Amino acid sequence: MSEAVTEPEPEPEFTATGVRIDRWPRSLTRAGEVRIEDGRLSLLTSYGSEIDSAPLRTVRAGRPWFAKPDEAVATVNGTRYRISGSGRLLDALKKAKTAG
Repeated sequence: MSEAVTEPEPEPEFTATGVRIDRWPRSLTRAGEVRIEDGRLSLLTSYGSEIDSAPLRTVRAGRPWFAKPDEAVATVNGTRYRISGSGRLLDALKKAKTAG
């Protein structure tokens, strides 16, 4: 009998955990996750439930002049989210968009 070989799942291109995700004017999660994987940006709650997700080519993101260094604003499927504590999210998005 041959044994089935399972290949390890590829690592996401970017993951930030413990991230605060707000949809003005309310907070959706204080310990969420932002993930870039397989050409998609996903915003997840602390329990792993999806808040929103979209292909990278449709996501707009930036840092307003008034934002703290670890904050970004992302528009996903027409909804604006403020993401705090995401570290290098903007750099990761830029890199993933140019690679894809």
